Amino acid sequence: MERRSFIKKAAVGASAAAVVSPALAQSLPTINWRLASSFPKSLDTIFAASDTLSRRVSQLTGGKFNIRTFAGGEIVPGLQVMDAVQAGTVEMGHSASYYYFGKDATFSFDCAVPFGLTSRQHTCWFDQGGGRELTREFFRGYGIVNFLGGNSGTQMGGWYRKEIKSVADLKGLKMRVAGFAGKVLSGLGVVPQQLAGGDIYPALEKGTIDAAEWVGPYDDEKLGFIKVAPFYYSPGWWEAGANFSFYVGVKEWEKLPKAYQAALEVATYEAHVVMQAEYDSKNPAALARLLKNGVKLRTFSKDIMDACYKQATIVMDEEAAKNAKFKKIYEPWKRFRRDQNMWASVSEASLQDFMIRASRGK
Repeated sequence: MERRSFIKKAAVGASAAAVVSPALAQSLPTINWRLASSFPKSLDTIFAASDTLSRRVSQLTGGKFNIRTFAGGEIVPGLQVMDAVQAGTVEMGHSASYYYFGKDATFSFDCAVPFGLTSRQHTCWFDQGGGRELTREFFRGYGIVNFLGGNSGTQMGGWYRKEIKSVADLKGLKMRVAGFAGKVLSGLGVVPQQLAGGDIYPALEKGTIDAAEWVGPYDDEKLGFIKVAPFYYSPGWWEAGANFSFYVGVKEWEKLPKAYQAALEVATYEAHVVMQAEYDSKNPAALARLLKNGVKLRTFSKDIMDACYKQATIVMDEEAAKNAKFKKIYEPWKRFRRDQNMWASVSEASLQDFMIRASRGK
């Protein structure tokens, strides 16, 4: 209740920013921060979240609190953003927490785990289901405060040089996939490969890899995968709703005036919501273009989905058995997922299933 009251007051303050900015200018300090993103500007929908945040924070504080954004590689390599925030190299970062799976698998709950939460469910879990408290306790051990920073929605299942019709077709498949998904798929015979975005196309073209997952139609289209791997599968069960996060160093957060903390939190929410809306707007048109250009759209078979779900459960249970931090989040997270899917089955999912069939005349 206290946190919700804080957010409501912050929202009121946001709407009145233009009125109170002269008073802010007199009573509050000028602060300049740097934000390092994990993402290149070419991933415009994801990178734009940082610019949205920066613009709104400046507006809400009358130009007194300024955050300058830097794309991946401009200050530190994209996969070192968390380290940079932790070390105080930058005050703030924007990243996908499952990039740091190698440090601790628990980071994945802040982003995505196999057969995890959809975009709406993740936002609900973070805001109302205890996720904020659980993940912030974990992140504090790394000297970081984490905030919602956007969501891609349910991602695609990747690009394949040949059809994947059965679990047997997964054996020996060399696939660009990492983190939990790679660990799950390796149990079914896949050979996971870790490649940067710019290296995927040539690897597919040369046959060094047989398949690759990226994001979804809007981002995938830019990389031209259709030319070398024509089979495009769904769903990306390893990223039912890939959540991105803003990181702030604990020491920097605690030094901020309360008004600036409120402005920052409100701005993270806006950036979070806008990203999902942009993806929902851009993906349908991008998929239509891909289909027009000959992409062969496929859906993973029930046998493949069942086998992946079973293996994912095994992998996550094994992690919980050896990692107390992981287990502390995993157990309540599982209960939340169960309840949310029960509700979805009688509400949104049942309606959408009908609407999809109706739109196809079935």
